[in-house]
Amino acid sequence: MNRDDMRLIQLDDSYFQETAELFSAVFGREPWNDDWSDKTQLGKYMREIINSYNALNFGLLIDGRLAAASIGAVRHWWEGTNYNIEELFVSPELQGRGIGTEFLKMIEAEIAERGLCGIFLQTDSDKPALRFYSRNGFGVLGGHVSLYKSLNKE
Repeated sequence: MNRDDMRLIQLDDSYFQETAELFSAVFGREPWNDDWSDKTQLGKYMREIINSYNALNFGLLIDGRLAAASIGAVRHWWEGTNYNIEELFVSPELQGRGIGTEFLKMIEAEIAERGLCGIFLQTDSDKPALRFYSRNGFGVLGGHVSLYKSLNKE
């Protein structure tokens, strides 16, 4: 895929439905297998992250069609101001072709131009995304742990 065929955009509300559908298509299959069949729940989740405080959401258009998205926000930290990615995803039929790497490069250039100093994100250690981010220059933060407690009783 030629980079000239790709265009980075800042997502606005006109892309909401397309972004939600792409998100569901990506994470509803291997290796994640997330069940986003509840469209109300999907809509609420997407609204929460897309419209978060200081939201900064990017899309990658290929031939005018949304091929990838990065949903995140600008966050201020003692070390500087970062772009925190909540979700980053590439259309399933385009994965493995270098598009995610090109998308990340475009995002990095854009946030550097805005004066931000870094990108923060979290991913699962048992998914291919960890290898993808490692290949693209991201390092694992030593001592950083994500915690969760389920309140669902089964």
